[in-house]
Amino acid sequence: MKKIWWKEAVAYQVYPRSFMDSNGDGVGDIPGIISKLDYLKEFGIDVIWICPTFKSPNADNGYDISDYQDIMEEFGTMEEFDELLHEIHARGMKVILDLVINHTSDEHPWFIESRSSLDNPKRDWYIWKDGKDGSEPNNWESIFSGSAWELDEGTNQYYLHLFDKKQPDVNWENEEVKRALYDMVNWWLEKGIDGFRVDAISHIKKREGFPDMPNPEGVEYVSSFDMHTNQEGIHEYLEELKQETFAKYDIMTVGEANGVKIEQADEWVGEENGKFNMIFQFEHLGLWDKGTDEGVDVIQLKETLTRWQKGLYNLGWNALFFENHDQPRSVSIWGNDEEYWKESAKMLGACYFLMSGTPFIYQGQEIGMTNVKFDSIADYDDVGMKNYYRIETAKGRPHEEIMEIIWKRGRDNSRTPMQWNTELNGGFTTGIPWMKANPNYAEINVEAQKQDSDSIYHFYKKMIELRKKHEVLVYGDYELMHESHPAVYAYTRSLNGTAVLVVCNFGKGEYSIGFPEFAGRSSELLLSNYKDSDPGLPESLKLKSYETRVYLITE
Repeated sequence: MKKIWWKEAVAYQVYPRSFMDSNGDGVGDIPGIISKLDYLKEFGIDVIWICPTFKSPNADNGYDISDYQDIMEEFGTMEEFDELLHEIHARGMKVILDLVINHTSDEHPWFIESRSSLDNPKRDWYIWKDGKDGSEPNNWESIFSGSAWELDEGTNQYYLHLFDKKQPDVNWENEEVKRALYDMVNWWLEKGIDGFRVDAISHIKKREGFPDMPNPEGVEYVSSFDMHTNQEGIHEYLEELKQETFAKYDIMTVGEANGVKIEQADEWVGEENGKFNMIFQFEHLGLWDKGTDEGVDVIQLKETLTRWQKGLYNLGWNALFFENHDQPRSVSIWGNDEEYWKESAKMLGACYFLMSGTPFIYQGQEIGMTNVKFDSIADYDDVGMKNYYRIETAKGRPHEEIMEIIWKRGRDNSRTPMQWNTELNGGFTTGIPWMKANPNYAEINVEAQKQDSDSIYHFYKKMIELRKKHEVLVYGDYELMHESHPAVYAYTRSLNGTAVLVVCNFGKGEYSIGFPEFAGRSSELLLSNYKDSDPGLPESLKLKSYETRVYLITE
């Protein structure tokens, strides 16, 4: 296995709009990020992933880009971005940006030209089709609900948008648009950034002919996931993208690869054949809707994550995460954000963070930020959930029933302002925040947790320290233990005669479990989320609710 810096790194995801506001306008910004770089450095972060700061009309919070080489006014200026880049590098950290090249904004000059006439030179830079039988070209549903097609009345054709109607999909069949995208990517790399997280990249190739989806239930639009995710021929695009851009630099690339299976991983992240250093895959997150009232199906979770752990070892590399800007807060979904908030947040952290791969921490995860329940849809910003609310309301579904789903699944759960201290709005802004802060900021905030040695913050900081100290936690192999246990997730990392045992109880209940494999070997407790844990590995390990323990095992 090759040793390289991005395998040994710990990454932290910043959602700029909600991270830190420097000027009181209620919106996080680049100077706000700069003001918190020392916090991230002290915490132990090596790589900062920053969600889009490009110029954008903000239909989807910056993932609808209108100018790839300019900065959104709310966030600052290019000069301020250059300062941010300099300050990150001055602290010995690196930065990766979101690269959104499946679609642009409908306000991007390319699309404005494309829609201006049927014979415009940029018409083919996007995907345009005639309607069929007085309706859309096919029955594909947008990922954000409703049709994936929007009629342009000026030219009487439809354009494809897999996401919002203000996010038209780029036509990757067109050589000119690909060349323009490559030039833009290289412009950023020449500026000195350290890589990209590549958004929605598994969607850039669409099924030939754009056929209708089967519709046995007779609904208006059908989920078209299978028609535009990881399609045959996509690797020709990805290989060219890599050779024209990424391969020329010593950078870190992470593909958001929804729909990619472990059997296809070699083409995506194999050290010889892969197009990216690692990918975000989402199979484990799909289990959120398949768990019990108290959390996830632990056996399914073990099976899914183990498949990726074993499948990529000595082949490629995992990107490890339980949270990001598109997901609810893990402690509210898989943990217990009330009675066992602190214990379950720590347990979930240990479970994923110590696996094989590069761990990503999403802002606020390190202090156990939770889901939020706003009563009104007006307090939410997520375009996907707003569309869902509108469509379901029109069907006559009760407000309360729709809000229950939004409270559980909505992306805005992870987008409430970062909770820095007990000041108004959690210290995020002195103005009116673009989105309400979670009211629990008075109890859950960075300042309080930095002062509490038993906090979730210090637990994460200790995990970072352990990963940097013990090479086995970076390059060691992974083995699942107690595969059939319904509540306990236990695994080992092993390298050159040293092992680390990670034990996580996902249950609200106590369990006893043994590890006879390690009888007679020396053991040392490295980490736990209860103060009275055994310093050495006992013959029978008695786990409390949501308890986690990490032991170093030597000969």
